[in-house]
Amino acid sequence: MLNDSTLSFRKDGTFRVLQLADIQDGPVVDPDAVALIDAAVREADPDLVVLTGDQIRGYDPGYMETFTSRRGDAIGAHVSRAVRLEAMIDGYSTRCSESPMATGGSESALRSTRLKIRESIRQFLDPIVSRGIPFAVTYGNHDFQCGVMPDEQDEIYRQFPGCLNPRMDDVRGTERSALACEVGSFAMPIMSRDGSRVAMGIMMVNSGDFDESGGYGAPSDVAVKWLERVRLGADGGNPVPSVVFQHIPPQDFYRCLRKTGPLTPNAVRGHRMFSDSCYVLNPEVCRPGSTLGEGPCCSERAVGEVEAMRRAGGYFALYCGHDHKNTFVATIDGMDYGYAPTCGFRSYGPHASDRALRLFVFHEDDPRSYETRLLRYGDLIGRASCDPLRILAGEYMVSSLSSLGDVLRRPRVAGCLLVLSCLLVTAIGRIGTLWRRRIDRS
Repeated sequence: MLNDSTLSFRKDGTFRVLQLADIQDGPVVDPDAVALIDAAVREADPDLVVLTGDQIRGYDPGYMETFTSRRGDAIGAHVSRAVRLEAMIDGYSTRCSESPMATGGSESALRSTRLKIRESIRQFLDPIVSRGIPFAVTYGNHDFQCGVMPDEQDEIYRQFPGCLNPRMDDVRGTERSALACEVGSFAMPIMSRDGSRVAMGIMMVNSGDFDESGGYGAPSDVAVKWLERVRLGADGGNPVPSVVFQHIPPQDFYRCLRKTGPLTPNAVRGHRMFSDSCYVLNPEVCRPGSTLGEGPCCSERAVGEVEAMRRAGGYFALYCGHDHKNTFVATIDGMDYGYAPTCGFRSYGPHASDRALRLFVFHEDDPRSYETRLLRYGDLIGRASCDPLRILAGEYMVSSLSSLGDVLRRPRVAGCLLVLSCLLVTAIGRIGTLWRRRIDRS
């Protein structure tokens, strides 16, 4: 192992993992998110919790003094209008528009952001840490935007009991170095119930943030090569059955979908290089209960990650976050591709009742034959969210013409628009009739 903790299957031969994706919150974590995490942890009774990126809402008004849109950008530049409006509402208007970091930086501002980040992490980790559950963390495209980079955030996470993230300086040059690639990319062997062998592997992969040429990032070439060569078995022989968790999905996730026409109910427009088509789930490969709420927002740079996993052997599943409204799980050529939706309440996503964490139950005798299900807010909490207007705005958020089309293709929305159109036509007709009668009388 990378640290003193040993992960192993239970006496009943199971190993339970809870995936927590896209909390994406600011210095004060939304109470609905904390309640959901707490309830999900109680329901799941996990042996391990994996946090798959965008824990930090790096563009939150609370971080405006140190906000960085993309690596290399001037601090405080490219703040969106929506965030500026939110900053004004929350009382951050001066800091948002006149950041001292924009003209060279302020160490005091960075110190303040570090303290806020630690407090945010403390809040959403509390249901996990307070129960003594081990956890592992990788990073997404929004984490770094607060101005505190992932390597520094890694140090903060390690201050909490149960963190399995390795300190890279401690593993380089040791026998454990093969299990750790870079910040957010490392392997966790899961021992058999009797401790005699490695029965399964769980890989955390840092999928990057944004690509220099535009769009989202992808795992580094170093991480892809590491995935192919890492061996968890003591003898280095047959590949150990393994699952990969990361933030941004690869382009292979589009293989789970089927192209369709733009008028198809519930169809979504593809992202960037896939935006010339609309898509629906392919029922031939997707599990029952799967949902597609948005086009997979993958990198436009194909790095060959899935191909490397197939060449290595042993890998049977790849689960991501990033796309807050997607929950589908599909199987293609023996490899599972799946999502956990957002469990946060401060950004866009599905209806409040459908925000969730994903539970996995693996079996030592055959890790590939695992069960997985979503632990939803509506089932665990039931009550309305504390901020229903924000949730409603996030559910129907329109950021582009393509996302507007996705909203309009929902049958419920289309039905409402049809009813409103009929009412409007009826009202116009009624007004016209009354107007003609008035003219006739005159």
